[in-house]
Amino acid sequence: MTSNNRDLSSVLSRITNKLQQDLVVSDTLHDLRDALNVDRVALYYFYTQWKGQVTFEAIVDRKYSIVGSTGADECFNLEYAALYLGGRIYSTDDIEKAPISECHRDFLRGLQVRSNLVSPVLTQGKLWGLLVAHQCHTLKMWQPADIEAIRKHSIDLATAPSICNYDLQYN
Repeated sequence: MTSNNRDLSSVLSRITNKLQQDLVVSDTLHDLRDALNVDRVALYYFYTQWKGQVTFEAIVDRKYSIVGSTGADECFNLEYAALYLGGRIYSTDDIEKAPISECHRDFLRGLQVRSNLVSPVLTQGKLWGLLVAHQCHTLKMWQPADIEAIRKHSIDLATAPSICNYDLQYN
């Protein structure tokens, strides 16, 4: 392992540990998973510009765990970042029929995702990460109340000490 990889691994480990100790993060993710009645709610943190990792999750079953997973960084670009910086919430009832790139579809398939709901976590006008709800074992038709719930919970997350006090340098 190179020095840079060890340094990055150490930083990500510290952030993950801090997030796991943060009751606001824990409660928010579990409350949202329960409210949406989904298989998984995950918090994806951008550790450098548009490259990130799942740092925390609330899951209905261990088989759906993706903590530590990195994103499809080659699929996420400045165009998507700008949409999320603008507050975009994206819902996909069926990833197989969604107007998304094959790169993104393959990434979601690899995570066992059938339906996807994504909201930005914004701090100090910057994109800290993404709050993501996944339905894995069946399709889910997202309702306006689901979209409002993820919006509210992503705003709540932005106030968590481990998130709002973290200075983002890249966007």
